[in-house]
Amino acid sequence: MIISCCYHTFEKNTMMKLWNFKVKNNPNEISTKLESALTPVGFVFNTNRDENNSITFKVRKRILYAWYMVFQNWTIVNGKLLKTDTENKTDVEISFNQHFLIKLIVFTHIFLVLGLLIAIIAGINSSPSIYMFGAIVLALGIALWIGVQKKFEKDIQKYKTLISEILES
Repeated sequence: MIISCCYHTFEKNTMMKLWNFKVKNNPNEISTKLESALTPVGFVFNTNRDENNSITFKVRKRILYAWYMVFQNWTIVNGKLLKTDTENKTDVEISFNQHFLIKLIVFTHIFLVLGLLIAIIAGINSSPSIYMFGAIVLALGIALWIGVQKKFEKDIQKYKTLISEILES
C-alpha cells in the first residue's frame, strides 16, 4: 500500500488540524487494516459505513482508569475514507481534535483569570498580595496553554507516524 500524495491543511482554529492524502487501496481494506493494527495496542476504533461507499472512523486511546483522561486521552482522531473514481484508490481525510474536557479545562482557566483580572482592575482589593496572586495565576494560565498546545502537536505527530506506518505496511 502506497501513500501517494501527502499534504497538510491547517484550520485557523488551533483545536483542530486536518490531514489529507491518497492511498492505493479500497476503503474497506484500509478500515480493516487500521482496526486490526490499532485495537490490540490500546486504541478504540469506531467505524460507520455510509451508503455512498465512504467510511468514517474515530480513534482515541482506550481509558482504563479515570485519571488517564488527564494524561493520555487528549487527542481524538476523526477520519473519512472516500473511494475515488480511479481504480482502487481512496482519499483519506483525517482531522485531529482536542478532547472536550481538555478544552473545558483551558477555557475555564481563561475565564477564571479574566475574572480575577477584572476584580483587580476594578479595585475590589488593592493589596500587593492580590497583584502577586493575579500574576501567578496568569503565568500558570499561559504555561497551561503552551503545554496543552505542545502536547497536542506531539500527539498529532505520533498519530501521523502511526497511521503512516500502518498504511505503508
